[in-house]
Amino acid sequence: MEKHIVNVFKTLADENRLKILRLLIQGQSCGCVLIDQLTITQPTLSYHLKALRKAGLVSPKKEGTKINYLVNRDVLDEIIGFFLELKQTQFHCESSPNIEMKKEINHENSFF
Repeated sequence: MEKHIVNVFKTLADENRLKILRLLIQGQSCGCVLIDQLTITQPTLSYHLKALRKAGLVSPKKEGTKINYLVNRDVLDEIIGFFLELKQTQFHCESSPNIEMKKEINHENSFF
């Protein structure tokens, strides 16, 4: 799972891909509709859609001659779950005697 999440985050680390994802979250759409709402060329859009597909964030759905793309909400749920797990993780910092001893030694040797 960790490797997949890393790949998803790398894919999302691009402003154009985030814009595409925002447009697609509103409903499935084809590249011909997306391109009118973005300031990128058609080959660039294809490149970004391929990256989003590879990461599992979007899925293509062929309808006649068009390919519509839709957001894979399972992957979004996986990302949300990752952050919820991170948020719920408790940080416990236990002082070890060695750390405290080093602090005392450094304090004794300082001029201030």
